[in-house]
Amino acid sequence: MEEDDVYTKDGTLDYRNRPANKKKTGTWKACPFILGNECSERLAYYGMSSNLMIYFQTRLNQSTTRASKNLSNWSGTCYIMPLIGAFLADAYLGRYWTIASFSIIYVIGMTLMTLSATVPGISPTCTAHDKCTVTGTDTTMCFVALYLVALGTGGIKPCVSSYGADQFDDTDEKERKHKSSFFNWFYFSINIGALVASSLIVWIQQDVSWGWGFGVPAVAMAMAVTFFFSGTRLYRYQKPGGSPFTRLFQVIVASLRKRKVKVPIDKSLLHETDGLESNIQGSRKLSHTNELRFFDKAAVVESEDHKKGSVSPWRLCTVTQVEELKSIIRLLPIWATGIIFSTVYGQMSTQFVSQAEGMNTWVGGFQIPEASLSVFDTLSVIVWVPIYDRLIVPMARKFTGHKNGLTHLQRMGVGLFISILAMVSAAALEMVRLAMVKRHNLYDVTEVPISVFWQVPQYFIIGCAEVFTFIGQLEFFYDQAPDSMRSLCSALSLTTNAIGNYLSSFLVTIVTNITTRNGKPGWLANNLNYGHLDYFFWLLAGLSVMNLGVFLVVANMYTYKKAINKVSDLVEEAENGSLASN
Repeated sequence: MEEDDVYTKDGTLDYRNRPANKKKTGTWKACPFILGNECSERLAYYGMSSNLMIYFQTRLNQSTTRASKNLSNWSGTCYIMPLIGAFLADAYLGRYWTIASFSIIYVIGMTLMTLSATVPGISPTCTAHDKCTVTGTDTTMCFVALYLVALGTGGIKPCVSSYGADQFDDTDEKERKHKSSFFNWFYFSINIGALVASSLIVWIQQDVSWGWGFGVPAVAMAMAVTFFFSGTRLYRYQKPGGSPFTRLFQVIVASLRKRKVKVPIDKSLLHETDGLESNIQGSRKLSHTNELRFFDKAAVVESEDHKKGSVSPWRLCTVTQVEELKSIIRLLPIWATGIIFSTVYGQMSTQFVSQAEGMNTWVGGFQIPEASLSVFDTLSVIVWVPIYDRLIVPMARKFTGHKNGLTHLQRMGVGLFISILAMVSAAALEMVRLAMVKRHNLYDVTEVPISVFWQVPQYFIIGCAEVFTFIGQLEFFYDQAPDSMRSLCSALSLTTNAIGNYLSSFLVTIVTNITTRNGKPGWLANNLNYGHLDYFFWLLAGLSVMNLGVFLVVANMYTYKKAINKVSDLVEEAENGSLASN
């Protein structure tokens, strides 16, 4: 290996702030600590969240509608908070210290949640027959703990996947090929944690105690932090590049200031720094693109820009800065199409659980916790990830010629289509269940004699859709993000989950208000035997079909970004008249 090839060229450093040595840092030797951390953290998260619907109903005495809305709102917040963590990571702390510091908040929240379920005075008082008396203090402590967890996950979630991908040098073709596999195995590790949570932890919560059920995930989270720190010497670190929001606003302000300026035909006249490095710490340059040309005005050089000596970044920006903003704007339509998918995905912890409560959950003398059916979603992901990575990718590569088999957008589109089938499956099952209720006059029966295992197909289909859409989305937003905004773009992809949960809550409110008029029980009645949950699933299936149509349009119009990795790229850009030093 030549001396020049010993160190990474993507700006990453080792733990002593020196250029990262390829032999001693990063790649798969560093990934087990990151994947292990994510597995434990997801076990903690899903171990607490999988059964919250039941906890809200049975311990906090909340109605089905109120519990569903509270869960959706909390879940949504868990996926909005990453914007805070991503900003701190990209601007100031870096991904390593953001993960470390927010993990402490996470552990505090998990510990408080355990106390709120067990300590007299701040926990519900329940009789042997599960009749609970709840005070305002009990509810407050529970939700304080939950939202501390939401804050903690907000610092971890947008950084872990990006931090893992940082362990592979983007400028090294061999390492770059492994990066795509990393995202598959990253999601695989998430679902190993979720598998334990939705089986063992859910069983502990309902058959042992809620204290132990929340306490075990709290211990798992503490273990996750310890495991993460143990890999410190092997990690590669990306330096924070300063506030990404400031740079984006600088481009907008400079463009507006020069709104009357004409952009030169020769794009090599636009402002840019010398060499491969941009003026953003640790970031490569981005090639000029022809879309959204108004913002190119920010990089037009005028004599006034140099009158006061130093150039103000609020008057003159580099091409790379302009392309950062363009990259974010181009991502937004793709981002928006992930919202409906997230709404469908969110039904597993809300309406799927409600549906299961009206079905036979007994197998012999053992009662299956309704929330534990999500284990089949997890098993589906665990089955589909290696199938996709080892079988589908090589087969697809033969037909498409693409190194990943399918492009990120093609992969996401396949997942959106599969998600429609999940809602169709859920709606069809509910139609069968309601037909049995009507046929045998079972309206006031708690459990209709139809096995809850008929829900397995809808969970399995959603798991398959996840492997295509969520993993494709993770990789797409990382790959298309500017170097200095990868945590932010990962957080942006996660906000689809947040808005999807908020949309689910909004739809529940709207549907309930409309369908309960004139004294009717409504689609989402407390006793679903009098309701029409199938109509709600058909509504989501229809929205998913429309969403897929929109996705196909915006995906077809999308332009992939191109980073400048080597001198030959600079020469090519100069020859095309699209980038030059000024």
